[in-house]
Amino acid sequence: MKNLIFPIAIEPGDTHHAFGVVVPDIPGCHSAGDSLEEAYANAKAAIEAHLDTLLDEGLPIPNRLTLDEHRRNPDYAGFTWGFVTTRNIPALKKAVRINISLPEALVHDIDAYAEARGMSRSAFLALAAEHEMADA
Repeated sequence: MKNLIFPIAIEPGDTHHAFGVVVPDIPGCHSAGDSLEEAYANAKAAIEAHLDTLLDEGLPIPNRLTLDEHRRNPDYAGFTWGFVTTRNIPALKKAVRINISLPEALVHDIDAYAEARGMSRSAFLALAAEHEMADA
C-alpha cells in the first residue's frame, strides 16, 4: 500500500506566531504548529482526518494538482512549500477479510495488548503491519 504525498503551503511563523499550514489539494484542510516540525506533524494528522471524514460522508477525494500549479496561485504568495507523506486513507477504508493462523499464545497476547489500548485485534495487526513496512 503506497502512502500519499501532499504539497503543503507553509505560512512563516516567528516567536509570536505559529507556522500556518494550508493543504491546497484539500479545500478547508489546514493546521498550524509552534515549530516547523509540529506544523508538519499537525498537517499530516489534519490531512488524514480530513480524508477519513470525506470518505465517511461519501464525498469524493479532491483531485491533486502539481506543485507548480499551486505555486502559481497568488493566494500562496510568500508561502514556503513542503511535502507531507500520509497513510493511504482511501485504501485503508476498504476492509478485506482474511484467514490467518498464529500460535494460540500469540493470539492471546495480541488480544490483551489490543484491548488494553482500546483496539480490535484487526486494528492492532493492521497497525503493526504498517509499522513494520514503514521503511520498506
